[in-house]
Amino acid sequence: MTDAYLRSLGFAATDQTRGAGQPLFSHAWRYQHEYQAVDGAQLFVEHPLGIANCRLSTLPAPFDAQDIFATTSLHDRPALEAAIESFFTAHGGKGSLHPVVVPYTYRPYRRQP
Repeated sequence: MTDAYLRSLGFAATDQTRGAGQPLFSHAWRYQHEYQAVDGAQLFVEHPLGIANCRLSTLPAPFDAQDIFATTSLHDRPALEAAIESFFTAHGGKGSLHPVVVPYTYRPYRRQP
């Protein structure tokens, strides 16, 4: 999976910042689909650190197995696309465009000399 591929499927990264404390894209990532389902459900896909799978869920960070809608191999694009389609089918289809939240980045005031 690549960032460009996930964006082509309609996903946007949930965290746009890259700091020293965050893992690289190849190690872990989390994206949210730009459309919500007709019933209001939101779709997230994530690749947890150290696991060679990607998980689809209605939660940004699912902890229980019951919260995970589907799990696919990290490089199985047809299975990921089928899981996305089955999610929207199960929730009544694609609904409205979900506004992607851009987090506020704290930038302390700097004095000019």
